[in-house]
Amino acid sequence: MVDTYALYRRLAAYPQGNRLFSLVFEQAAPYFRSARPRFVSLEPNRAVLTVRKRRRVQNHLGTVHVIAICNGLEAAMGALAEASIPPTRRWIPKGMEVAYTAKATSDITCVAETDPADWERAGDTEVPVRVRGVRSDGTTVVEGVVRLWVTDKPGTPVRPSA
Repeated sequence: MVDTYALYRRLAAYPQGNRLFSLVFEQAAPYFRSARPRFVSLEPNRAVLTVRKRRRVQNHLGTVHVIAICNGLEAAMGALAEASIPPTRRWIPKGMEVAYTAKATSDITCVAETDPADWERAGDTEVPVRVRGVRSDGTTVVEGVVRLWVTDKPGTPVRPSA
């Protein structure tokens, strides 16, 4: 299995490294290809990417369709989860709750964030990932939470509950 965060750090060191990582990420998770997320930064507990306003992701109003934004938010969340989770744990999305707060009339910056303590809890747990999509003028157009179900990988020794 590829260590997503290690790959990001390795590629980000090169000119156009974020662009190259974004293309590799799309290949690994083809579902995101339609939104074409372009990573800006990735670190434990925070991921930032952009979804460009282009014809492919616009709705009938000429704004970025909210599903394309949710696609970007989910990509940011997935990369954040890979960069943040301990190697003995695994995650899967449990649900997504979002509110549409303004029209998406420009490129959208998708941000996903967690608290470090969220990943340290023992046993089966839920990790809330805060997500938001922001217009180029700083206006939040979508905000919400993606809930992840986090469990120990099979064969991992049981840790005492905290």
